[in-house]
Amino acid sequence: MVLTIKRHETILNLLDAHDVISLQLLMDVTASSESTIRRDLSTLEKEGKLIRVHGGAKKITEKHRDIAFAIKSTTKVEEKNEMAKIAALQIKDHDCIYLDAGSSTLAMIPYLMQHHITVVTNGATHVPKLVDKGIEVYMIGGFIKTDTYASIGVQAIENLKQFRFDKAFMGANGIHETYGLTTPDIEEAYIKQIAVNCAQKSYFLLDDSKFEEYTFAKICDLEQDKTIIITNSKNDKTKPFEKYLL
Repeated sequence: MVLTIKRHETILNLLDAHDVISLQLLMDVTASSESTIRRDLSTLEKEGKLIRVHGGAKKITEKHRDIAFAIKSTTKVEEKNEMAKIAALQIKDHDCIYLDAGSSTLAMIPYLMQHHITVVTNGATHVPKLVDKGIEVYMIGGFIKTDTYASIGVQAIENLKQFRFDKAFMGANGIHETYGLTTPDIEEAYIKQIAVNCAQKSYFLLDDSKFEEYTFAKICDLEQDKTIIITNSKNDKTKPFEKYLL
């Protein structure tokens, strides 16, 4: 019994560190057979502590809680830079664009080489970098969230409604065939909805960890030609979403 408890603790600690773990890793770390680990995963899934996936297990995400910006900015860095380069290429000289708060859209700023563009953002982290590049930038007013540094609330909503964009570049915490694009915070979801509605085209930058996931608040449904998905090249979860991919 003690050995079982220790194995379960080890599995959950590994999930905290890695989000997704393989059967082989668990077998190696615990020196256990495949059948033993499969039983452990089955038990932990029934207890609501993890989700079994093909060849291993993944961490359960809290659908109503966002991840702090400091953590987001240090994860999937290579994937975000890859997506950022692709996203920046969609912008033309003289475009008026919206940059959503978040680490994926922040990664776009070094690649903005177009002339005479105007950027509107609700990301407090974005403003200094845009100003340093000599880009004309408008920060929408409102309450600044302490975890994501996003401007939200009534004032932000009213500010944002005054603009119209050629393109909006957005983040989300999940993309799902049934539930569409989602984020944990309902107030941020509403800001994102308005930005999408104010833009001729909306590009969502979503790395492979966001696919087949959903969180608490819906941003919008997937809509062909209006909602365009940019993802990293090594994403093997894109098949159900092919018609929305750039």
